[in-house]
Amino acid sequence: MSKQLPFETEKNEYCPECDSLLVIRNSTHGPFLACSEYPQCHYTRPLKPVIESHIVKVLEGQCCPICNHNLVLKQGRFGMFIGCSNYPECEHTELIDKPDETKVPCPQCQTGNLLQRKSRFGKTFYACDNYPNCQFIINNKPVVGECQFCEYPLLMEKRVGQGVRLLCASKRCGKPQEE
Repeated sequence: MSKQLPFETEKNEYCPECDSLLVIRNSTHGPFLACSEYPQCHYTRPLKPVIESHIVKVLEGQCCPICNHNLVLKQGRFGMFIGCSNYPECEHTELIDKPDETKVPCPQCQTGNLLQRKSRFGKTFYACDNYPNCQFIINNKPVVGECQFCEYPLLMEKRVGQGVRLLCASKRCGKPQEE
C-alpha cells in the first residue's frame, strides 16, 4: 500500500493556531487542509465549503409560525423540506412527506399503531410506533380485518395483475382472502 505524501497548496496559507504552513491531505471523505505541524497542532479545514441546504423556491403567503418570516422550499442533504427564510436565527422546519397515520393497531404488541415509514432506499413500509420495544413490520398497506383461514387480526393490500387483493399479514399464512 502506497502512502500519499501531502503537498503544498497553490497559495500558501498558514495555520491560524500555530502559523505553520497548511497542506492538503486525503481521507476517505476527500481532501482537506491540515496543519503541517501535525501531531503537535490538530487544525483541519475542509477544502469545499459545507453547504447545508439551498433555497429552491420562496413560498409566498405562507409564514413561519414562530417568527412570521416567509417559508421557503429547500433542498437539503436528506431531500426536500420546508424551512424558515430567517435561518439560522429561526430554525423552524416542516416535512413535506408526512407519514400516513393508519390507525391500524399492531397485531404483535396490541398497544401501538402501524405507521408508514421509508427505508434508506426510498421504499415504503409499515411498522409499529412502539419501536424498538415492538419490531413488527410489513411491506404492504395494512387493513383492519381478520384472516378467514387462521384468524390473524390483520390483512394487507397487495397489487396484483387482477387489481388489489387482500392477503393475510401473517408470515405463516399469507393466503389471499375471498371477497
